[in-house]
Amino acid sequence: MRSRIPSLALAGLVGLTLVACSDDPAGPPAAGASDAGAAGGTAGDGHGDVAGAAELSEPQLGLTTIDPAGTVTHLDLLDESVGELGRIGAPSAMTTDGRYLFAQTDGGVEVVDSGVWTWDHVDHFHYYRAEPALLGTVEGDGVATVATTNLSTTSGTGLFFPESGEAVLLDTEELSKGEITEQFRLDTDPHAGLVVPVGSFALVTEATDGVATSVVARTADGEPTGLEVPCTQASGTITTRVGAVVGCADGALLAHVQDDELVVEEIPYPEGATAPPATAFANREGRPTVAALAGDAGIWLLDTRERSWTLLPAPEPLVAVTAVDDADQHLLALTAEGRVLVLSGEDGAVLAATDPLVAESLAAGVVPTLVADQQRAYLSAPVEQRLHEIDFADAARVARTFETTTEPAFTAETGR
Repeated sequence: MRSRIPSLALAGLVGLTLVACSDDPAGPPAAGASDAGAAGGTAGDGHGDVAGAAELSEPQLGLTTIDPAGTVTHLDLLDESVGELGRIGAPSAMTTDGRYLFAQTDGGVEVVDSGVWTWDHVDHFHYYRAEPALLGTVEGDGVATVATTNLSTTSGTGLFFPESGEAVLLDTEELSKGEITEQFRLDTDPHAGLVVPVGSFALVTEATDGVATSVVARTADGEPTGLEVPCTQASGTITTRVGAVVGCADGALLAHVQDDELVVEEIPYPEGATAPPATAFANREGRPTVAALAGDAGIWLLDTRERSWTLLPAPEPLVAVTAVDDADQHLLALTAEGRVLVLSGEDGAVLAATDPLVAESLAAGVVPTLVADQQRAYLSAPVEQRLHEIDFADAARVARTFETTTEPAFTAETGR
């Protein structure tokens, strides 16, 4: 089904101690031009530059972490320098778009600007560095669900506070200027909801008896457009180059802007599918294929270009998966024993595996972060106080391990 509606018009770094143990002293190769980008025809609009930012010749990749006390630290993956960006409240959850960290604290959602980002110009990329900053707090009740796009200087960022039912759309362009500006804040029924930005629109869940049953299209100022699409038990969202994905009990919605119109398509699960639905998606930023756990039944792959689902078998119990979606169709998984597996995206076969790297964290009930870019994967080991860089194309070789001075409770790869 396809529906359309018309478009309406911190301070300087303070050094910290961190030791790198590496069999790859040259560091990761620079991420070249990939297919990652923004959805809805927004990639290529402008160049992603902001006042005071320096444009550089290669991506400024880093790992930005928050420890349990709220100390924010940035590790530069190019020169291995480390700096403290400041301190926020004690975090309980975190979401990132590759530049900003949206950390849940007792006060709401605190926004951290890592100061590094990449702009996808479709056939080439622009790389920027600016001063990192702690931007402030978006107030709200309950642990918010945060939905981002792939562009950190335009469009919006959605937050939904489940306890109050408040739906908030932030102006991402204003975030890039150091300001938190709410484009809208709507009161809805309390539920586990979503605000999903799509170009100059947003999809906001509506609930019946405390359960999301549909998404309503709204303009950037919060006005309903008249489009409402069923989506029972809406859960999980991610943006690919093709569009914004919203998980539903019977499949997914794919939303994008085409010719100044919002297009929303339904992608149902294969007929007869009995595996649990996908409720959280992950991939190499912007790539068309996304991965999600299908409960204990396997791994869902959603190809947003082909509008198709594939269910792969899980070789053993898994706690996280992400789609690399490279030329070899690699898929990465974190096992319940703490190993990283490199899987075939064709049939789920195990191609390579690390030794257990995060067994202590998993035993303590802490789920590490697993994220992939074009060249490498990064795995946080919070309890072990380490960050691992893994060359998934080279037999899952651990290329570098960084010892941290505090527990990296939440980790984001930034600059991508």
